[in-house]
Amino acid sequence: MTSQPLPSSRAKNGSKKSIRSGWQMYLFLLPAVVYIVIFAYVPMAGVQIAFKEYDFTKGIWGSEWVGLDNFRRFFESYQFWTIIRNTLLLSLYSLVISFPLPILFALVLNSFIGQKFKKIVQSVSYMPHFISTVVIVGMLVQIFNPRTGAFGSLYTFFTGNVMPDAFANPDLFPHLYVWSGIWQGIGWSSIIYIAALSSVDEHLHEAAQIDGASRLQRVRHIDFPSILPTATIMLILAVGNLMDIGFEKVFLMQNDLNLSSSEVISTYVYKVGLTIGAGDFSFATAIGLFNSVINFVLLIIVNFAARRMGNASLW
Repeated sequence: MTSQPLPSSRAKNGSKKSIRSGWQMYLFLLPAVVYIVIFAYVPMAGVQIAFKEYDFTKGIWGSEWVGLDNFRRFFESYQFWTIIRNTLLLSLYSLVISFPLPILFALVLNSFIGQKFKKIVQSVSYMPHFISTVVIVGMLVQIFNPRTGAFGSLYTFFTGNVMPDAFANPDLFPHLYVWSGIWQGIGWSSIIYIAALSSVDEHLHEAAQIDGASRLQRVRHIDFPSILPTATIMLILAVGNLMDIGFEKVFLMQNDLNLSSSEVISTYVYKVGLTIGAGDFSFATAIGLFNSVINFVLLIIVNFAARRMGNASLW
């Protein structure tokens, strides 16, 4: 009687055969794996300075261990709630607006009959994505200039008064940040949904038309369900980065007058770690680690909720 190989042995042999048969693909994958290991996993060893009083002369491993003191400093800081509030406000505002609009844009664009017109609209909507953040902020400063900007000139023309400086108003900062981001990214963000819509079987639309379905009904019952799994994945990823406000744009738009609504975690970490005195690297690392942990927890929660609801999930 011959003994049968164990399931684990069969799986191991299958993996070896798969690697041998597709070694070219694994070879192409190797540079990406090496890159991630070097620049993503190896630096994680430095996270320990969040629990230490980092000293240049002693290095990471020789610095004194202080436990959760750096986190406690941040939680007890008078700026803690202001920074958390600003970060959440910008994140949630951006998520609520920037997540559904590319989906709606893709659905509307997919409904156009003329292919030439559709391509023109797509190309025009993609262009702002390739403008650098520095240029975008420079454009905003020029457009909203109270005296020489387009809005400033229109305001003076209709009211006879000089327009208040938009960048000096803390209440306007979230709107400027979010809606300029919508203009810059709506076309680029819609690409993945347009690609998903292009894979919808045309026979479904033909059958719906024969049954008398309107264009709106076909969008609701055919197009939207086809991109729902993709939209779910994108929502999970977006919520997983909820606390990550882009540093460059916020920092460039920030000034002393709007600081009460523009100071977020990323800009605060930069100032604490690099610009205040010699730099408090331990304190800055602790804040960054706190931010990453919150994002990780949100990612787990949203992915679990999506899986329980029966939609697509990351794992």
